[in-house]
Amino acid sequence: MLPLLIVTAAAVVVMLAISIKRSHLLAVWLTLVGLAAAFFSLWIVAPLTPIQVTPLLIVDGYALFYMGLILAATFVTVILAYGYLENQSGYREELYVLILVAALGSVVLVASSHFVSFFLGLEVLSVALYAMSAYLCARKPPLEAGLKYLVLAAASAAFLLFGMALVYAQLGTMQFGQIAAMLSGGACYSKALLLPGIALIITGIGFKLAVVPFHMWTPDVYEGAPAPVTAFIATVSKGAMVALLLRYFYETGMQHLGSVFLVFSIIAIASMIAGNLLALFQNNVKRILAYSSIAHLGYVLVAFLAGGTRAAEAVTFYLVAYFITTLGAFGVVSVLSNGERDADVLDDYRGLFWRRPVLAGIFTLMLLSLAGIPLTAGFVGKFFLVAAGASSALWGLIFTLIVTSVIGLFYYLRILVALYAPPAETGEAAPAGGLPALSRGGSYVLAALSVLLVWVGVYPAPILDAVQRAVSTLRLF
Repeated sequence: MLPLLIVTAAAVVVMLAISIKRSHLLAVWLTLVGLAAAFFSLWIVAPLTPIQVTPLLIVDGYALFYMGLILAATFVTVILAYGYLENQSGYREELYVLILVAALGSVVLVASSHFVSFFLGLEVLSVALYAMSAYLCARKPPLEAGLKYLVLAAASAAFLLFGMALVYAQLGTMQFGQIAAMLSGGACYSKALLLPGIALIITGIGFKLAVVPFHMWTPDVYEGAPAPVTAFIATVSKGAMVALLLRYFYETGMQHLGSVFLVFSIIAIASMIAGNLLALFQNNVKRILAYSSIAHLGYVLVAFLAGGTRAAEAVTFYLVAYFITTLGAFGVVSVLSNGERDADVLDDYRGLFWRRPVLAGIFTLMLLSLAGIPLTAGFVGKFFLVAAGASSALWGLIFTLIVTSVIGLFYYLRILVALYAPPAETGEAAPAGGLPALSRGGSYVLAALSVLLVWVGVYPAPILDAVQRAVSTLRLF
């Protein structure tokens, strides 16, 4: 439990430090130290065999890998948030308390083995995200984003709770392992309550993953929330839910139910098609990335439906590549934003190569990775998704993935064309009235993400080995 305790203690320490002395730099350093300590504690607590901590949590290699991924992504988000908030007026320090609380909810999710810890982790994450989305309360878009996320997330939580109640009413247990034993042991049960319960649980999970038809909040929240918060929602929040999705459906064997497979297949196809097609009509970069994320979660569901160890490895590896790419893309948006508004309009990036060539090059790498171009992490990740789908002969889903990926090239190319367009003679548009000075921390983070992106794309073996070791501890039905 040491990683969870350290993150919890870090949130309390930062909160107390703020109450004693307001210092943006101090709050950031305390947050980063807490996250780094929690990350390195993963090696201290790594068990040789999975350890069940009460019926609620299980600590195994799978949980620890996702904890490390979440903590690393949160670390990057904090650095980006520091440079971003330096250009903002008002109080800054409380955001780091919220980020730590959201990270705590995420690490609880990935270690959950019970409906109670599942729901508590989800709500700790969600409640923090409401405030994070609306943190810049002097602006209307963040307030709108926070309000929409609050209302829709509360509704999805109601669906989730009702679904859990129906499953419990039918099976008499809320622990994943016992659910698996009952489903596989030939226990007599009726599907009259089980299938509606699973459907409602899928509704709650689908909202957090922002897959079709539960995606309506995504573009508005991505556009309205501060850029570093959007990066956190797109990576940490979704990554934690995917980890929980794999553990719940794989360990209970529910993905083998024909109706569940059909529902997820429809969701995957609809997400890939709608996400890519709707992105074609957007002129806002954050909305383009929002619809792109919907499509990418559809890609992930293709491997999820394949089932088995290879599918779990493909999903986990793809999430690593997705984290690197998405943090880099929103990192560029963060460092280009200033105190007036985020740099989210496509015209903000027109001619960026002629003003900030290195930054334009980094953004280019991230977009190429999202498009799945070779020599990037995104290409390797997508290759493993296709391989996992092919291993289970999911040809229809694979065909949809390939065709929609080609469609996705068009809206990524629109951004690339804007990046390298020649500067206008009368002066091109600049984000929020001018280009802000790049923060040192943000520059280092973007450089590190770019190197990591290419390294994983060219030499993925170390990451793949770590993924295989982690997934090997996942109990497959």
